[in-house]
Amino acid sequence: MNIIVTGGAGFIGSAVIRHIIKNADHSVLNIDKLTYAGNLSSLKEVEGSDRYSFAQADICDKPAVQELFSSFKPDAVMHLAAESHVDRSIDGPADFIETNIIGTYNLLDISKKYFEQLQPDAKSRFRFHHISTDEVYGSLGREGFFKEETSYDPRSPYSASKASSDHLVKAWHHTYQLPIVLTNCSNNYGPYQFPEKLIPLIILNALEGKPLPVYGKGDNIRDWLYVEDHAEALAKVLLEGRPGESYNIGGHNEKTNLEVVQTICDLIDEIRPADKPRRELIKFVKDRPGHDKRYAIDAGKIQSELGWQPKESFETGIRKTIQWYIDNQWWWQPIRDSKYAGERLGE
Repeated sequence: MNIIVTGGAGFIGSAVIRHIIKNADHSVLNIDKLTYAGNLSSLKEVEGSDRYSFAQADICDKPAVQELFSSFKPDAVMHLAAESHVDRSIDGPADFIETNIIGTYNLLDISKKYFEQLQPDAKSRFRFHHISTDEVYGSLGREGFFKEETSYDPRSPYSASKASSDHLVKAWHHTYQLPIVLTNCSNNYGPYQFPEKLIPLIILNALEGKPLPVYGKGDNIRDWLYVEDHAEALAKVLLEGRPGESYNIGGHNEKTNLEVVQTICDLIDEIRPADKPRRELIKFVKDRPGHDKRYAIDAGKIQSELGWQPKESFETGIRKTIQWYIDNQWWWQPIRDSKYAGERLGE
């Protein structure tokens, strides 16, 4: 297959491309604008493959994307390009509206016109896979899980923009019969994650002896999914998922933010002992506006229908992640030096 991956220089997108190139015979075209969080270094392992190619383009630039569709002739689209950091969405929502909503509309419109001119056998193979987030469902109390049927209740500009894009994708399936699949995932972590996000930020600050900022009391709960498990799930949904269906992807690893930070501290103390415990670096800071209390995914549908479940527990995945950041300073040091030095966002 020829697969277009939008946002392929980002955290999850690059994991998807590495997974496909290393584990299948498909060809991939990576379309990425290369915003602050895009990093082609994340694709170093596969950049030499003759089945991988890259085009720098903005999904909001319709003529450029149309030209790439015409020349590459995709059998599938995996749409991951998005602005994704909640704090940034609170301070500056315009980019989230533009990329996540208008950009998704552009891709759907281009895909629809492309799909309509395909031969019947190519039409039967074509898929538009939209990759989204569990944040579209809002916030859970102490009990319950997000299911595919859970009503949407987004609480931040980021989650509202992703909810809007989800609705557009579903509408294009029901109105125009575009064969779509949609996935909503829990919080990802792992190698090559831009260090504004909680886990890489805490790892790098802990290694450097800097304060470890934790919102509020640290009692907000998230379900954590190792990014390489997620990449495998996404490839499976693309190839085996039923058109028109949504699949929730979770790691079955609910942790409070404080538990996550304390676990990282203890593991780094074990791997790189210091004069005093890293837990002493924890600093509670003013909470994020509208901070959702708890997310938790019911991933029963993807397990029962497609046979997927995560390989990594949080304990095994976080140890691998910490070791990766210790071993790969070449990747993150330039980011700390030039793009993001670890300051708290969202003040």
